[in-house]
Amino acid sequence: MSETSVPPSASPLNRALTALVQWFDSDHAPDGPERMRREPDRVDWMRCIPFIVLHAGCLGVIWTGVSATAVWTAVGLYFVRMFAVTGIYHRYFSHKTYSTSRVGQFLLALWGGTTVQRGALWWAYHHRHHHQHSDEPEDAHSPHVHGFWWSHIGWITSRRNFPTDYSTIRDLAKYPELVWLNRFDTVVPALFALAVFGAGAALETWAPGLGTDRWQMLTWGFFISTTALFHGTSCINSMAHLMGRRRFKTSDDSRNSFILALICLGEGWHNNHHRYQSSTRNGFYWWEIDLTYYGLKALSWTGLIWGFKPVPKSVMEEAARADHEASIAAAQRASVVHPEFSPLVKVVPAAAAIAVATATAAQADLPKKTAAPDLHQQASSRVETPPSA
Repeated sequence: MSETSVPPSASPLNRALTALVQWFDSDHAPDGPERMRREPDRVDWMRCIPFIVLHAGCLGVIWTGVSATAVWTAVGLYFVRMFAVTGIYHRYFSHKTYSTSRVGQFLLALWGGTTVQRGALWWAYHHRHHHQHSDEPEDAHSPHVHGFWWSHIGWITSRRNFPTDYSTIRDLAKYPELVWLNRFDTVVPALFALAVFGAGAALETWAPGLGTDRWQMLTWGFFISTTALFHGTSCINSMAHLMGRRRFKTSDDSRNSFILALICLGEGWHNNHHRYQSSTRNGFYWWEIDLTYYGLKALSWTGLIWGFKPVPKSVMEEAARADHEASIAAAQRASVVHPEFSPLVKVVPAAAAIAVATATAAQADLPKKTAAPDLHQQASSRVETPPSA
């Protein structure tokens, strides 16, 4: 146990009762949130029950069966809610990469609540903490520090990671409506599940030809879709620091992965993001598919959000140099493995240089380099306060 760790102060029964109350009031902490955060990392089995129920609910397919309507509903809700995780919880609440009004902020928080990934403030607190301590011992979900499975799901079951440290997210905690949604973070998921169930009942009654019913829609639209959503999101924690290519030499082991970018709508360009977290885009080039950015762009046309933050020209120039150096290194390695193709060593870097120059020219309208200390400052100090409703 570390010097800052403390032993449990309550009996197993009291701890179980506390965990039960926390399912409905996440700010409930009889011994104080600071004491919980100083506890050692370990699985709290009471915290596991919601995850067990969520996964067990997928087995309902044995009794409800399958229909095209239910499957496509599950797929659609996966992508709609993955956008809420990536475009709302991540790029707005965690990093403030764009702006909205106070009413718009509340609507975005409601949308994010349907993901069943706790409240927006808890999510933002943990993500900002991750960037401050990425792949260091303090990082709650680093696969290099804690291993794959702990970074994928185990860290959420630990009591020390349950409370929200409101002192680190003052830019968000000053809005009582956001604090309420964060404190009672099961309200929106419960209402969402009821809405999916009700939609299934309506289809069963008024559109029987679709071959679905209330229980089938609940199984596919809520349990299966939400379980897939959880594991898709968790892949960024457990895999985006293990698989892929490193363009930027960041202080952590973040990587860019095309596969993860597809699964998580652009979040797979993780090394890009760790190099410059203030940009609305994670895919720095047009060929780096970033569906979240495309969705945010479309949402901006409604007037709900605005003020997108671009990638600075200096960062793009750094990326161009890194890609050029990588192409040279690849050509040199190829000349050793396949000496019969050694003339290509001169051709490939030249071609890469031309491509880099073209890409850099395309970014000429981007803003000048931001001072280095400003690149990683807290999101709360980089954004204007949304106007009062």
